[in-house]
Amino acid sequence: MPQNEDVRFTTSSIKHPLFSPPPLHHHTPNPFFTNLHLILQNLPKFPHPFHKKFNPQNAILEFLRKPNPFSWNLSNTTPLLCCASIPLTQRNLDAPKTGSGNEERVLISEVLVRNKDGEELERKDLESEALDALKVCRPNSALTVREVQEDVHRIVSSGYFCSCMPVAVDTRDGIRLVFQVEPNQEFHGLVCEGANVLPARFIEDSFRDGYGKIVNIKRIDEIISSINGWYVERGLFGAVSGIEMLSGGMIKLEVSEAEVNNTAIRFLDRTGEPTVGKTRPETILRQLTTKKGQVYSMLQGKRDVDTVLAMGIMEDVSIIPQPAGDTGKVDLVMNVVERKSGGGISAGGGISSGITSGPLTGLIGSCAIYHKNLFGRNQKLNLSLERGQIDSIFRINYTDPWIEGDDKRTSRSIMIQNSRTPGTLVHNQPDGSLTIGCVTAGIEYSRPFRPKWNGTAGIIFQRAGAWDDKGSPIIRDSYSSPLTASGNTHDDMLLAKLENVYTGSGDPGSSVFVFNMDQGLPVWSEWLVFNRVNARARKGFSLGSMRLLLSFSGGHVVGNFPPHEAFAIGGTNSVRGYEEGAVGSGRSYVVGCGEVSFPLMGPVEGAVFADYGTDLGSGPSVPGDPAGPRGKPGSGYGCGVGIRVDSPLGPLRLEYAFNDQRTGRFHFGVGLRN
Repeated sequence: MPQNEDVRFTTSSIKHPLFSPPPLHHHTPNPFFTNLHLILQNLPKFPHPFHKKFNPQNAILEFLRKPNPFSWNLSNTTPLLCCASIPLTQRNLDAPKTGSGNEERVLISEVLVRNKDGEELERKDLESEALDALKVCRPNSALTVREVQEDVHRIVSSGYFCSCMPVAVDTRDGIRLVFQVEPNQEFHGLVCEGANVLPARFIEDSFRDGYGKIVNIKRIDEIISSINGWYVERGLFGAVSGIEMLSGGMIKLEVSEAEVNNTAIRFLDRTGEPTVGKTRPETILRQLTTKKGQVYSMLQGKRDVDTVLAMGIMEDVSIIPQPAGDTGKVDLVMNVVERKSGGGISAGGGISSGITSGPLTGLIGSCAIYHKNLFGRNQKLNLSLERGQIDSIFRINYTDPWIEGDDKRTSRSIMIQNSRTPGTLVHNQPDGSLTIGCVTAGIEYSRPFRPKWNGTAGIIFQRAGAWDDKGSPIIRDSYSSPLTASGNTHDDMLLAKLENVYTGSGDPGSSVFVFNMDQGLPVWSEWLVFNRVNARARKGFSLGSMRLLLSFSGGHVVGNFPPHEAFAIGGTNSVRGYEEGAVGSGRSYVVGCGEVSFPLMGPVEGAVFADYGTDLGSGPSVPGDPAGPRGKPGSGYGCGVGIRVDSPLGPLRLEYAFNDQRTGRFHFGVGLRN
């Protein structure tokens, strides 16, 4: 939270003085008048309403114990500034009792409102406010002391007066009841102390409509509630701790904000007992956005908890704020429970959408050896193997999510991979299988550079070639189209990679935008030189209980590139209703999709969709024109229906679509479309 640099910090020792009631002038005494006068004269005097009711330190400690301790309601609680709620007590006096009740009643002939000197008020509007506040004190009425007390409360509760003293005067026409009031000062300025994150404009706007007017206590109470509400809405530990009226119509507003004093990490076992952690405390602390000297925010603390959990090495995380002695600050204790093991062995299976035929169509088995917390620094090492009917991938990956000493949260990833993938997307063979083998090694650096934006840059070396079903290298497919751009059994290339990613909230209706660019570097004369750009975007819209999801992707390649890396159009994540890559294989492409989903039952949703894709006539420009001999149309569309089922892996999609060639096809996918 940025610090407030606009509020003036001023101190003053001048305080608004309290006034005592003027001396009473008696006429011919009578017993009833004497008793009433003595009772009224001994009523406790009201203090100045801008008297500080509590210590700022106590206020902030109370704030730490309760979510919103500063919530005043004039109807049922005592406001900070409204002194009309201070109880009055009647003394036990030996006075004659009349009537059937226990309180003496005195007949009042006249009721007036005057200033503290017994003179008429200069402002008639204030006199009207006081008279309007009276409920029982009326001329020619018999009153008890309690009823007078209640009307005194009502006058001060109107908010315009800082004191009120009832005075009884005996006249020849009867007893005159005079309410001697002292109006509040006019508001001419504001001094605010301690508001470091509260915007100065918010404070000024709150008091703006009161400049040059008599200060109203009820309005001040509303302003205090508004300021406290500003802190509560943002989860900040702060509140108004005092308010005081200075000379010259100046109001001094004091705000207490609990700044973070220190943050400590405490490792606990699963039973809640302290233990020794494997993770270095500084590795956790650097993840926190809450820093020393900031006003503590519960919302920011929740984000910090989520960030630490996202490291993948903690089972449970919580933050406990505690008072830091008598400093008015808070100490934060982060309790963390580490996962039982930072490493292990895993195994699983899946489906590859690139294989569309065979007895074990698309089935993939996988196993991995991994460690998620190397050296206690949250560094990750992963050795994985995936094996399918034709394809296989062996990968070694080392990731440092945050390079030590870097303040930009830059991560580093080093990767070595040997893969065998089916070439059916571009070069499907009628007389046998074709496999694309690729050895890849590279290093990438990533960092967030704006909220929701992340950038990646890296260098990748790649050697790729084609093999037949017997494992022998080949340079042409069954249609005599070349399988490499160099004419050799393999292509070598050194790629400079750049990627920008924007992600919204992460839910199905959020926005996603991804831009990739690969540039081949001519380090050696035989290495391929080309430029490839690719972009995709997704945007969701709510339509009542339904959702509209629009997605778009497109790309283009310039230069000499391997034909098996042409853009393949058609399939589960492209144009549904077609087999994988059956629409086209182009140097350029555009694919668009519109989908409306609607709830059916529990986690199950229905969907209606339509897809369109085209290679923009670029199929023949791919080296060897692999799409031409295979009769790929180059453009096509499909539409259909499907169901979605929520799962821990993302939405499970089962769809059936017809294409423009009037053939239908089932599709199964996991997660949202790319």
